[in-house]
Amino acid sequence: LYEGWTPQEVVRPIRALMKLGAETLIVTNASGAVSEAVDAGDLVILRDHINMTARNPLTGPNDGELGPRFPDMQNAYDPELRTIAAEAAKSVGVKVVEGVYACMLGPTYETPAEVQMMSILGADLVGMSTVPEVIAARHMGVKVLGISCATNKAAGRPGAVLDHEDVQAV
Repeated sequence: LYEGWTPQEVVRPIRALMKLGAETLIVTNASGAVSEAVDAGDLVILRDHINMTARNPLTGPNDGELGPRFPDMQNAYDPELRTIAAEAAKSVGVKVVEGVYACMLGPTYETPAEVQMMSILGADLVGMSTVPEVIAARHMGVKVLGISCATNKAAGRPGAVLDHEDVQAV
């Protein structure tokens, strides 16, 4: 979205994969750690998200062939897939935690006040992607697993460094 694409354009590849028969979607992203319990370099299995973009790929007329007008997002990130991912990580000694991902429009990093707001709302992570794709996949009845790499502490958090090169290095 931060590159100027509409939500409907962003999810077009996801819709194409689902129409070709994909039954499961695994999304990954880089994020800033809002929660004090998450450190740079941690992998976080997503259990839910907060859409702070004020944009949704389902806005406009609904195509009933794709899914229902008002899809249930209670289990946007499949509980069984989350368990499998956590067990797989544990079996190879990789630390993972579960968390809630907040999606902002970007392309700026968040302000300390925005990060504080997200913390109050229950977010553990913040980023600029993933949510439109998950909404589209769930609209089509596809199971989703989300895994985020916390690449930095979010703005205003102790140790926060907001530099794209550092994010890429992590």
